[in-house]
Amino acid sequence: MIYLDNAATTLHKPPQVEQAILEALHTAGNPGRGAHEPTLHAARIVLDTRLALAELFHAPDPSCIVFAANATMALNTVLNGVLHPDDHVITTVCEHNSVLRPLYRLRAQGVEVSFTGVDDAARLCYNRWEALLRPTTRALVVTGASNVTGNGTDLACAADFAHRHSLVLIVDAAQTAGAQPIDVQQLGIDALCFTGHKALLGPQGTGGAYVRPGLRVEPLLVGGSGVHSFDETHPLQMPTALEAGTLNVHGLAGLCAGVRWLLEQGVENLADRENALARLFYEQVRTAPGVTVYGDMTMQPRAPIVALNIGREDSARVADILWEDYGICVRAGAHCAPLMHKALGTVEQGVGSAFLISIWSRRCSRQRRQFVHLPGSFYASKTKLYRAFLPYYLRGYGVGKAMPCPTGARTADPAAA
Repeated sequence: MIYLDNAATTLHKPPQVEQAILEALHTAGNPGRGAHEPTLHAARIVLDTRLALAELFHAPDPSCIVFAANATMALNTVLNGVLHPDDHVITTVCEHNSVLRPLYRLRAQGVEVSFTGVDDAARLCYNRWEALLRPTTRALVVTGASNVTGNGTDLACAADFAHRHSLVLIVDAAQTAGAQPIDVQQLGIDALCFTGHKALLGPQGTGGAYVRPGLRVEPLLVGGSGVHSFDETHPLQMPTALEAGTLNVHGLAGLCAGVRWLLEQGVENLADRENALARLFYEQVRTAPGVTVYGDMTMQPRAPIVALNIGREDSARVADILWEDYGICVRAGAHCAPLMHKALGTVEQGVGSAFLISIWSRRCSRQRRQFVHLPGSFYASKTKLYRAFLPYYLRGYGVGKAMPCPTGARTADPAAA
């Protein structure tokens, strides 16, 4: 199996992630709710994970890191905790539904929402922000990179605009946390929401947010806190203020291991490899007959995502053939980003996309596209298919092992072609 759906979830993790989760399952109690070793061990896991993420994002203090089940929950927490009726917010058509739907619900409650568009290469039109400003504008909400095209947002430009107009800058880093260097202090980011199961290499059910010291975010959830239990209101101190209930300690143990692996390898080094792979794949596929590639592969920053269509074929059909006949996992459809597809004109067709990452499973991301561009057919010969893919296997970027192809899939052995 060649797994290229890393923009949704990374499948192959460093072995330390699995080991950390298994160990925590046997040793970790409930953090902050006792004085015995299992609960103290759980508290240390939580603190270690905060410290690792604070180091990764260059946060001033680990208390700035709050945990949630995923980026969607973190975004709901921040957006609902910052925006109120009669506020105005500026966002973009590049956003995922994890931003759009909370904003639509807030709009129904009296928050005004304006959208910035993109140009023909799906690049964000920064020069339109000024025209959207109002006296009531409270925040600017942007994605770190589009999960459809991979086009990145110039966060320095976004921060400059936000700070000049006293706006709160909220960044959805689902596609960029772990995939590219992020310095929240240098960039001036007020809130950065992330998920653990993508490029941070942690398990599903983990994520959170960096919240700048001094930024008041009203909690989305209140309840058990382990401290100030006789108070009728939830504690205001960070990070407890945004962490009602028991945390996913076992998942956080895996997330911590994934982040520590990234720090050891160097996010900059991994990002360079991934972008080089994405560029290599793009160069090989862009001139193929019938192939349309979306986004600007020359821009920086960008996520290592390549999105394409083949003629007028439905992207879901292409993805199905890739899996059933070749054991190649790709993402097809709307990507939960409806406004971007409207901008691209791909509402009905969707697009196929791949996210390239530098451990074993990621290094083959481009390979999937190598296959699909053959003119007039979805079925390349096995010789052509695996000759195209073999160089990526031989690059060998780290951990992981091959997984079996689906029943009936064609062999993944180049020698058998």
